[in-house]
This record gives sequence, C-alpha cells and structure tokens, in this order.
Amino acid sequence: MNNGGEFMSSSLPHSALEKLDEHDPVRPWSYNPSAWSQRVPVCVLAFAATIIAAHLAAFQWGLINYVWDPIFGEQSANVIGSEIAKKMDRWVGVPDAALGAIAYLGDAIFGLAGSTRRWYERPWIVILFGIDVIPLGIVSVILVMVQTFVLGQWCFLCLITATVSLALIYLAYDEVYSSLLFLWKVWLRSRRVNTLWTAICGYPTEVSGHVIEEMIGSCDARKEE
Repeated sequence: MNNGGEFMSSSLPHSALEKLDEHDPVRPWSYNPSAWSQRVPVCVLAFAATIIAAHLAAFQWGLINYVWDPIFGEQSANVIGSEIAKKMDRWVGVPDAALGAIAYLGDAIFGLAGSTRRWYERPWIVILFGIDVIPLGIVSVILVMVQTFVLGQWCFLCLITATVSLALIYLAYDEVYSSLLFLWKVWLRSRRVNTLWTAICGYPTEVSGHVIEEMIGSCDARKEE
C-alpha cells in the first residue's frame, strides 16, 4: 500500500535527508534554525533569566529581605511586593516571579532538547518551545506596562527579564516558523490527519521526506552531484 502515511523506505540512499548536517540552510532562511549556534544563545539567556526570576521569587516568598537593584533602589521591592503582585499570588497560588523562573527554565530545557534536525525530527518539541517562549514575552511586556502606568515605579531586574523575553522571541521564532511551515506543507501534500500527526511525532514518511528535501536550501545542488 502506497499512501501519504507510508513510512519512508530505506531504498532512498541518496536522499538529501541522509546528507543533512548542522550547517545546511533551511528555506526560507540562509541557515539552519535548529543549529546549536542558534540555540545556545537562547539557552544561556534563559538560564540567566531563571536565576534572576528565582531571586525575585525568593523575595516574594520571604526567603530574603531585599531585591538587588543598582538603579531604582527600593522601587524594585515596592513593585515585587505590590498589592497587584500579591493578588496574582492569591489567584495562582504561586508568586508570579516563581512562575517566570519555571517558564525560563522550561525555555532552557526545550532549547537543549533534540538534535540539529529537530525542526523536522521533533517538531512537537519546537512547538512546545514556542508555546513557552512567546506567551512569556507577552506577559513580561504587560508586567512592565503595569509597573509604568499603574504603579509608577520601576524594577531593574524585571526590565532585564522582559528584555530577555523579547530577545528569546526574536531568537526562537525562526525555528518555530520552520517547524510549522514543515507541518503545513505536509498537510497540503497529504490532506491526511494521520500523516500530519506522524510528522508531528517525528516519524518519517514519504510525504515528509519530500517536504524536507524541498525545504533544504542546498538540496538542488546535491541533486546535481
């Protein structure tokens, strides 16, 4: 039986899939968005933000009695300990800074997971990565706006983590886009839910193989060899 959900045969020894390396560009980019050179900066920033958020959470939990701030001084403690922050704590049951620390740690873990081919080998990881990164950036911007327009005070470390969140979106969106584009092309070629689900889970099929070759920027050159 030969259909869109059939697993790729090993009779394709010269397929571009078998020659992929970390530096092969992936359309529409001129690089591989899953390369370690693209992901390591994300992980470093996410780990740094995790430490900062953990420091803020420690203050909210009462484990420490100060918030480090070389610019705004006591304003940081006023922001982190504000009535708005306490309401969020009561609603969620966990300080917002602790949730941020968990989210940033998740960014770092998802950033490390998978190989340099994960945009098609493990698209579900990339999608979860995007779900973690993008909402976190939006929430960080909202919190900064609350500081500015509601509290009228500033928190230096909060500004740092908000900047990191926006940087993470900028650094991660290309890989998320590539995985979503890959899955969209698989769907357009097959129009089969089971084939799409197989691609999401990372199992190779004839359809996904053709899509991958289409998206590899250097595949045309390989075909001429």
